[in-house]
Amino acid sequence: MGQEVKQSAIDFCLKNANEEEICLSSLKGKWIVFYFYPKDNTSGCTTEAITFTKFLEKFNKLNAVVIGISPDSCKSHQNFIKKHDLKILLLSDPEKKVIQKYDVWKLKKMYGKEYYGVERSTFLINPDFEICHEWRKVKVKGHVEEVLNKLKEFIEGEQIIKK
Repeated sequence: MGQEVKQSAIDFCLKNANEEEICLSSLKGKWIVFYFYPKDNTSGCTTEAITFTKFLEKFNKLNAVVIGISPDSCKSHQNFIKKHDLKILLLSDPEKKVIQKYDVWKLKKMYGKEYYGVERSTFLINPDFEICHEWRKVKVKGHVEEVLNKLKEFIEGEQIIKK
């Protein structure tokens, strides 16, 4: 479901699994799908990463890059990628700076206990570096397909406007 928004993306630079710095602004001109997830190798996060990998070729054909962000270390991302043969880009935010900038560090409850953690969220950024759609409190099942369909809608809408 999600909601449409129209605001400039907040730029950031984070390290990938190989400890190379990746800046969001370096991807300007492409569609960017980036999603925040709580933790490597947990069931929901693993399913989401595997599904994004499964659909990665379809995203790439639409000039889109898929990026996952969590507080896990670069080493944890390396192991996660290797264990599940992931093809998406994973970025590490151990200080939670970007996680907080995008307001996905939330008070959560589980089994009656409160704690802070990452609220599973996805953002779609257009080639002009604007957030055009966001999904908060994401449920994994069917989400990747929903993001792909929304991306196709935006691209079709652009093509109609250009005609």
